[in-house]
Amino acid sequence: MGFFDVFKRKKREEKDKENIREDDEEIKEEKEQEETGVSESEGISESESESEVGVESVSESGSEGEGEKEGQKKESAENESGKKSGKKDEKQRKSGVFGRLKKGISKTSGRIIGGMETIFLGKKEIDEELLDELEELFVTSDMGVSTTMKIIDDLRSDVSRKILKNPQELKNALKKKLTEILDIDNELVKTDDKPYVILVTGVNGAGKTTSIAKLAKMFKENGMSVMLAAGDTFRAAAIEQLEIWGERAGVPVVKQKTGSDSAAVVYDAVLSAKSKKIDVVIADTAGRLHTKDNLMNELKKISRVVKKEMPDAPHEVLLVLDATSGQNAVAQAKTFGSEIGVTGVILTKLDGTAKGGVIVGIVDEMQLPVKFIGFGESMDDLKPFDAGEFVEALFESADETDNS
Repeated sequence: MGFFDVFKRKKREEKDKENIREDDEEIKEEKEQEETGVSESEGISESESESEVGVESVSESGSEGEGEKEGQKKESAENESGKKSGKKDEKQRKSGVFGRLKKGISKTSGRIIGGMETIFLGKKEIDEELLDELEELFVTSDMGVSTTMKIIDDLRSDVSRKILKNPQELKNALKKKLTEILDIDNELVKTDDKPYVILVTGVNGAGKTTSIAKLAKMFKENGMSVMLAAGDTFRAAAIEQLEIWGERAGVPVVKQKTGSDSAAVVYDAVLSAKSKKIDVVIADTAGRLHTKDNLMNELKKISRVVKKEMPDAPHEVLLVLDATSGQNAVAQAKTFGSEIGVTGVILTKLDGTAKGGVIVGIVDEMQLPVKFIGFGESMDDLKPFDAGEFVEALFESADETDNS
């Protein structure tokens, strides 16, 4: 069960408890009214009263019984129709998202899978030359030397043991291998804490602010109330930019003036969210170079201050990485990961680069899960990362390009 499913269940349980409390209060009020009320049937004889009540009871029970049956039939039909409509809408939604994903990663697909098809062209057997060409392709696609060597060594072993005999079998093996590397647990941390606190960090220009807005929209669409904290108090216009995106997403933004203490802003947001029973707080932080110690220390301070109010917060520390930066993204992930305990990655701008292979290197070298990917400028072009779906889109996109 995914994070959003768990959260929705908890929200339903809270609502059910609230409904039970309201029902109990209504019953109590009715009893009090009955005890203090005066009977309206004092002048009616006991026999007449019983007769009238009997007739009314028979009449009402008959009509109520028929009405109840009709209501049940109608409700059953509506529920069945709703289920079918819901399944159809969900199927169309998933199909649309998958289509946008294929389009968004088409450059990476063309580079890796398209390059692979070129190497395989006209070859019926797997030889050392073919494996060497694959190795060069993967390195130049920003998968990283270490990850590439691991993949090629595994393939070479399978070829020597006659497990793989031709390029098609090799292609299928690569598809499986990429899925295995990427498929590590990447669900958001589950907790009963409220609010759920997420710190978002990364260097300037990686797409941090827009990713925050898209995350807010995603949480909101899944039934959660969201508040943003304008913790990037250093960069000019950063607060105003987050306010604009917060307005687009329809969520409030807690802010202070430029140059304020970032930790204080985030702390105020957490306190405000607790008092207003907000479900999720997403905090922006200063766009920091991973080589700047003072800025890294500021991030650690934010975590310490938040923990004073909520010992288990922040529940997630998400690092936004720009896919177009290639191997530099891996270097950023290593530094941020060792300094501040990053829990996951948001990989952005996959639609604008052929260097999307960096996602494989990040996950393999660091065992750091990619939790969300961005593949377009639309507010809907950020989605939870699914390894199987991503690899499927990678291969399908290349096949469609070849057939077009």
